[in-house]
Amino acid sequence: MRALLVVNPRATTTSERARDVLVRALRSAVDLTVAYTERRGHATRLARDAAESGIDLVVTLGGDGTVNEAVNGLLTATTALDGLSATPADRLPALAVVPGGSTNVFARALGMPRDWADGTSVILDGLRDGRHRVIGLGRADDRYFCFTAGLGWDAATIRRVEQSRLRGRTSTPALYMRATFGQFFTGLDRGDPPLTLERPDETPDTGLATVIVQNTAPWTYVGDRPVHLNPDASFDLGLDVTALRRLTIVAGARTVTQLAWRSGDPRGKQVLRLHDTAEFTVVASRPQPFQLDGDYLGERQKVHFVSVPSALRVIC
Repeated sequence: MRALLVVNPRATTTSERARDVLVRALRSAVDLTVAYTERRGHATRLARDAAESGIDLVVTLGGDGTVNEAVNGLLTATTALDGLSATPADRLPALAVVPGGSTNVFARALGMPRDWADGTSVILDGLRDGRHRVIGLGRADDRYFCFTAGLGWDAATIRRVEQSRLRGRTSTPALYMRATFGQFFTGLDRGDPPLTLERPDETPDTGLATVIVQNTAPWTYVGDRPVHLNPDASFDLGLDVTALRRLTIVAGARTVTQLAWRSGDPRGKQVLRLHDTAEFTVVASRPQPFQLDGDYLGERQKVHFVSVPSALRVIC
């Protein structure tokens, strides 16, 4: 079996020595090539080229951003577009994820251990036993996502965290919580919620302050605790949505409290929830922060979301 290991050298939870151990372990099971990312978006190119060269497996060592880039490389390879009868999962290399970031939502949602060494053992066992899982993905316009996407509050929070990290701050649950509260109390325009959610043959849902899309549960983790917005979201179903309406101080504070201390699952008349949705569009009256899989991608005024079933084989 031919495999490519895509390494983010800035992965926060591994060292050079750990990477050497990982490479030796994988080489005991596969014919391995190692490539290091050099810039944002590089993992996409590496994974796409690997798929088009006929490689069997792509392994990532990094955080959720590295995984997202690799997945987009696989799903945009010409191999993914060949043929009409088979699903992308049947035509593409399998994906294996070694957790190397600060949160690793995707790997943990698949049931992988948090530790990179334990995760490597799971991958080696899966390769030996031929064990894999076929999962669906989400697509936002022309970009795929593994576990979440969002416009509004959550994306603006991620933007705050990324700005703090550029100033030298370490990514921790406390940093995310401070950014969440700070964005809610100082960064929101509560008087005119800008978002509308449109579904085929349905009345549009207007007056939304933020829209969060899930392809699986949980939405994220705070340390060891999963945060559930839509607990029934699944890799095996369509997309789930949690949208918050007019965020008054009282209603918003209640929602923040639910997220922070009850591990999520917000409820109330200001909360719109949709389950197993195949397709919808979010339109904004003015540009809004936008994120995919925990990476801030700038501002958008319209995003079309689609569920993509049976998109990827994952070793788990």
